[in-house]
Amino acid sequence: MVRTAADWVPDGAWLAPGYAEWAPPPSLRGMVACLWASVAPEDRDRDALVLPDGCSDLMWEQGRGAFIAGPDTGPVRAASPPGTVMAGVRFRPSAGGPALGLPLSELRDLRADLADVLPDAATVLSPGLAPAIAAERILAVAGRLVADGTPDLAVAHAARLLRDPVTRIEQVATDVDLSERQLRRRFHDAVGYGPKTLQRVYRFQRFIRAVDGSRGTCDLSMAAVEAGYADQAHLTRDCLALSGLTPAVLVRVRVPAP
Repeated sequence: MVRTAADWVPDGAWLAPGYAEWAPPPSLRGMVACLWASVAPEDRDRDALVLPDGCSDLMWEQGRGAFIAGPDTGPVRAASPPGTVMAGVRFRPSAGGPALGLPLSELRDLRADLADVLPDAATVLSPGLAPAIAAERILAVAGRLVADGTPDLAVAHAARLLRDPVTRIEQVATDVDLSERQLRRRFHDAVGYGPKTLQRVYRFQRFIRAVDGSRGTCDLSMAAVEAGYADQAHLTRDCLALSGLTPAVLVRVRVPAP
């Protein structure tokens, strides 16, 4: 049974500025990566740089209502007025398309109002809800979508295989008993883009995790190799494409100097 917001949002979370994530209920963990909430500071706008992660999100924003964040292939600036509360459910790569019941490529790099995608679901997620009620309802909507969806098990398995930076697309297709063309088409439906793009995003996310764990002392050459890049120039090209920043600048943005 899906839990209510009261079970997964810590006391005071709606009052503390910042961003936090929680594990989803066990019944959703196969298709949902996390539940999350964000609260903008009371004295200034929230300006966040959202980076591609292979996922898609069902989101509610105070004053706006519910919308879908499709899978990104580049950086997105997300701004919210002071004090704005947001809550979301993040679908795993390969889970967004089946849960939403449409080819996820239609939402690639888009933020689409839920009323345009799933009108019935949007009616219970109005802009004026109390944040805790919105969190409870968005979790219930996600639970219904997951229950009604039909996962593409071949794509889900392929997506896991692609986490290995040396895995070749043709070998993945063979391992899941699909042609490369079939694999690419089904990835566009379930993930929102092709397997090569997902592998690129995974590699970039490995670099991001190295940056976040470095406390500002990231050795870019070492991080590039460990993330699976051919060399630092390869990292720089991907970092510019996926974040709009050079690796050195991204380190400073994500790990500000004390």
